[in-house]
Amino acid sequence: MLVNTIKEVREQVKAWRKEGLSIGYVPTMGFLHEGHKSLIEKAVSENDRVVVSVFVNPTQFGPNEDFEDYPRDIEKDYAFCTEAGANLVFNPEPEEMYFPDKCTTVNVEGLSKGLCGAKRPVHFGGVCLVVSKFLNIVTPDRAYFGEKDAQQLAIIKRMVRDLSIDVEIIGCPIVRENDGLAKSSRNTYLSEDERKAALVLSRSLKKANEAMENGLRCTKEIKNIIESEINAEPLAKADYIEIVDSETLQPVESVEKNVLVAIAVFIGKTRLIDNFTFRLN
Repeated sequence: MLVNTIKEVREQVKAWRKEGLSIGYVPTMGFLHEGHKSLIEKAVSENDRVVVSVFVNPTQFGPNEDFEDYPRDIEKDYAFCTEAGANLVFNPEPEEMYFPDKCTTVNVEGLSKGLCGAKRPVHFGGVCLVVSKFLNIVTPDRAYFGEKDAQQLAIIKRMVRDLSIDVEIIGCPIVRENDGLAKSSRNTYLSEDERKAALVLSRSLKKANEAMENGLRCTKEIKNIIESEINAEPLAKADYIEIVDSETLQPVESVEKNVLVAIAVFIGKTRLIDNFTFRLN
């Protein structure tokens, strides 16, 4: 079922609730790929009914970002969701989600300042606003987010905790191409040469992980390994290379607890992200 209005979603959810059915939810911006499929299939396996939202959210894009150019194909996405087992796809217009005179904001301080938030100051405020709205509309038992957007996942978990939203947030592993590139809708922007160059993200992280597995704990040295690998690729330019506490997202000088190793890299004009979590226990 494909619907476009909040009213239709709420009516269907109420009907399912009357039957005593559990509901899973997967938020997406569309142009779906295998990474999204893994989220939907996980939701299908753990819930009686699954809702997927397909919405390119304008409030999380800053000036000169790719909102207008972001790839969209709702017919393909709807077929994709149905094949993966989703029961309802919600594809609203921005006018359905936002009042013209909206004045409410949702911000998670601290966690949103570094990493992607440092260069995209409006991004996570927009993410928190739209996700809080979707959670209020769908009222799911469980919501599923990819670990590729690690900062987003940490922020959503904190927002849900702080606002006492009655939903379980579930993180799902990064899905990669056979050659290691993390699946992303933005991969479609890459030329053939840029697609090859983009492998530097996973390659540099793999080298860092190997060094950490072998006992390296100084984050400056670990970051140097990643930076050297990225700098060796002519089409790549690092936006950030960070090693942070996996819960607080604050930078650390030495790996003494679980850390998130996260990078953002421009391949040509396309900005890609990747990460891994290094666990000591």
